[in-house]
Amino acid sequence: MVKIRLRRMGAKRAPFYRIVVADSRYPRDGRFIEEIGYYNPMTEPSEVRVDAEKVKQWIANGAQPTDTVKALLKKNGVIE
Repeated sequence: MVKIRLRRMGAKRAPFYRIVVADSRYPRDGRFIEEIGYYNPMTEPSEVRVDAEKVKQWIANGAQPTDTVKALLKKNGVIE
């Protein structure tokens, strides 16, 4: 199954996440299909940038966002 999920980047105690489309069988920080945005929780307020067109296209093709990504997308008005 294809999922839209977070990929952890950054240094120890300074996380930075990329929002990626990946096969659910691959590891969290492993291979992915496409990068569609990023999330930086260290800034105040936290920063989220997403390509809304690609998100909608992937969801229409059957990709399932994880709970965390779904909350971020709803907060930014990408999905309802």
